[in-house]
Amino acid sequence: MEWYNKSSETALQELESSKDGLTLDIAEKRLQEFGRNELKKEEKKPFIKKLADQFLDPMIIILIIASLISAFIGEVVDAIIIIAIVAVNALLSLYQEGKAEEAIAALQKMSSPKAKVVRGGSIIEIDSAELVPGDYIILETGDIVPADLRLVESNNLKIDESSLTGESVPVEKHAAEIYDGVMEIGDRENLAYSSTIISYGRGTGVVVETGTKTEIGKIAQSIQTVDREETPLQKKLAGLSKLLGTLVVVICLVVLGVGVLYKHDFMEMFMTSVSLAVAAIPEGLPAIVTIVLSLGMGKMAEKNAIVKKLLAVETLGTTTVICSDKTGTLTQNEMTVTKAYVDNKVLEVSGTGYNPEGEITFEGESVSKDSLKDLRLMSAIAGLTNDAKLNIDGINTSILGDPTEGALLTFAEKAVNPIDKLNEKYERIAEIPFDSARKMMTTFHERFIENKIVSFTKGAPDIILSKCGYYMEDGEIRELTEEKRNEIMGINSSFAKQALRVLAFAYREFDRIPSDLSSENIENDMVFVGLTGMIDPARPEAKSAINECMTAGIIPIMITGDHIETGYAIAKELGIAENESQAIMGRELNAMTAEEIRETVKTKRVFTRVSPENKVQIVEALKDNGHIVAMTGDGVNDAPAIKRADIGIAMGITGTDVAKNTAEVILTDDNFATIVNAVEEGRIIYSNIKKFVGYLLSCNIGEVLIVFISIILNLPVPLIPIQLLWLNLVTDSFPALALGVEKGDDDIMEQAPRDPNEPLLDSELKITVIVQSIAITVATLGAYLIGLSWHGDVGEGLMDARTMAYATLILSELLRAYSARSIRSTVFHIGIFSNKKLVMATAFSFALTVIVMYVPGIRQIFELDNIGLRDWSVVLIASFIPLVLGEIQKVIRFKKK
Repeated sequence: MEWYNKSSETALQELESSKDGLTLDIAEKRLQEFGRNELKKEEKKPFIKKLADQFLDPMIIILIIASLISAFIGEVVDAIIIIAIVAVNALLSLYQEGKAEEAIAALQKMSSPKAKVVRGGSIIEIDSAELVPGDYIILETGDIVPADLRLVESNNLKIDESSLTGESVPVEKHAAEIYDGVMEIGDRENLAYSSTIISYGRGTGVVVETGTKTEIGKIAQSIQTVDREETPLQKKLAGLSKLLGTLVVVICLVVLGVGVLYKHDFMEMFMTSVSLAVAAIPEGLPAIVTIVLSLGMGKMAEKNAIVKKLLAVETLGTTTVICSDKTGTLTQNEMTVTKAYVDNKVLEVSGTGYNPEGEITFEGESVSKDSLKDLRLMSAIAGLTNDAKLNIDGINTSILGDPTEGALLTFAEKAVNPIDKLNEKYERIAEIPFDSARKMMTTFHERFIENKIVSFTKGAPDIILSKCGYYMEDGEIRELTEEKRNEIMGINSSFAKQALRVLAFAYREFDRIPSDLSSENIENDMVFVGLTGMIDPARPEAKSAINECMTAGIIPIMITGDHIETGYAIAKELGIAENESQAIMGRELNAMTAEEIRETVKTKRVFTRVSPENKVQIVEALKDNGHIVAMTGDGVNDAPAIKRADIGIAMGITGTDVAKNTAEVILTDDNFATIVNAVEEGRIIYSNIKKFVGYLLSCNIGEVLIVFISIILNLPVPLIPIQLLWLNLVTDSFPALALGVEKGDDDIMEQAPRDPNEPLLDSELKITVIVQSIAITVATLGAYLIGLSWHGDVGEGLMDARTMAYATLILSELLRAYSARSIRSTVFHIGIFSNKKLVMATAFSFALTVIVMYVPGIRQIFELDNIGLRDWSVVLIASFIPLVLGEIQKVIRFKKK
């Protein structure tokens, strides 16, 4: 049997406890037996392990092997440059991830909750970590429940369980309840759970579970069983690395074979094969990917999204489904009165949250306390039968107390009833507190009606109406007929169908305060005044963000702990769902097979009353269907699904530490629109990664072809290893980096999500790389052959020819960078100088080229020579070939499309 199947008396007996609590000795023994009441903290990865992880990428491993070979054959400078770039790449990754960890640490709640516990008959306050099963706990409004409790007493007790269940409205608790059979977590009204918050009333309970055995502890432990998967970019870069690694091996073997056929010196051919290996590997690629992702992290942080891992930046851009929590992410997380019924009129109430700005309208026209006589009365009842506090501080407004009562205070302010003056003028002189059995609350006030004591009552509409004999309309009291009662209940039903939480208001006059303040004596024969309907409203920016998702081909799905009516109403308003058939309750998933759930998630858009297991089922089903899934949440109950998703997103303001620690992305504003902004940034980053990968590969393949063809033709090698290394690490890297910060295409969020299985080198990019590689090869070899014919193939003549080849290759690659800015649009369409960073990068790279070619000492290291104007004329003409061919190719393909 579960604790909710047992009475509180039985629970106390089984735990050998009582309302006097445990003795200090027994509490100490149980602490030794059960351990501290806290979750196991996630062990931080040691710095050495973090550093080692940076060198496990296949591309990095290839670079390290290349550096060792270079060192072995005496090319020490080459080896040092390669190792330097590897080290810079590792340090950049560590720095960015460290910055993200610091930001997260600043968001996490650092305070340790306290608990009021009865020990040996005395109430003391201790750290919640010291609680043990059997401890007797005192609960009051505002307290954090310190452990899982079987409630013993409950007095109007309401608990906010949103962090555990996702339900936005506080749950009423009843200690006397005993359940038969299995009950869902959100329906166990006789239990209180660790880390939830007392929002109203008070109570007591006995600790039944602590630490990892609490409901939150079980969820936290289940997270450890979920394995992380590689991100799409990791998989694609790993695939590219394997391809390049295979290419390197094949090239080396072919070159050695050709060398043997030509009867060249074996060591000479081995060094030549090394130069080809250097040419084949884009050494700057890992560093550029790291830098571009780092810059993306910075941009996302500016837009309220903290990204913990570099590769998660790109994963956001691949997202095809966003599974979002409702409360606080799609909604304000602030209950708001949106409709009112008074004077036989249904009024609309504008404004959101607890900010009292907004107006009350009827059929589009503004109304006030003067135009509707009973509006002032109803808003006064809403404000006076109220234990919440409204704090208005400039533009910031907050409440202390129950969210429902906070919404009523805000409504009263909008109806021109300033709460502070209202409570001062009509002080409460007596009350009948809210009771969940009778579902009403009554307060007594004098001076509201001259020479009278008045009782104001709010509560459930059906209960209030059953206790009323009259109703107020246009300032007059009229008899409440059955026809009128049905009419009011019809309004109540229409509000409820819109997922509004409806409350009714009534009053009664007395000549003096009654001696018998019982509900039976007071809450009868009342005058009905009106109804209010409230809801946690959708964020205004969420609707446009949802529309943007739809346009981008991203499917938004709502997953919430709320009831199906509430979830569907918000989803319909936001455009997530069109009809009720798209909504489903979590318990329905429990009866389905994995295959049935995979079919269900294809059509359902709203999942309500879900358990943590249901959320994982939904995410796994979507992934099995081929989607890249982003999962958002704030509670501990969201953490397993957050970890299982391709990209986990936690709320920074309302999120629990468990959710934040599990996620790759944290939203500092808890806003769905921020997710969409991050997705857009991710798409731009991936698009730019494709651009500079294509650029670097076309340059490197061109270099390979230049060296390989010259060997096949039995010509002297036109480029030596150190020249190729300088090209790849320095000259190419700066333009590639500038391509990485290229502005995104205007229609980036109008394009459908790319196929998750689409290779980094798709068909369009392959064609571009092939055309550009051939163009670079033709231009460079052409200039080299002219140089050989002019200067000869030995001594300084060979050095001059190599210098011409070197200069042509660099200039053609720098000019090619401008064409690489877009696969489809010409350089004239996007603007030659619109990317100022590219202009600066190419100018800087060209300046480095001139320095290497003309500064004495440096020139000798790179085995280059001065070349004259005649040579430069050939270099300049040849250098434009790749740019011109690239642009012609775009025009032909663009016109064809």
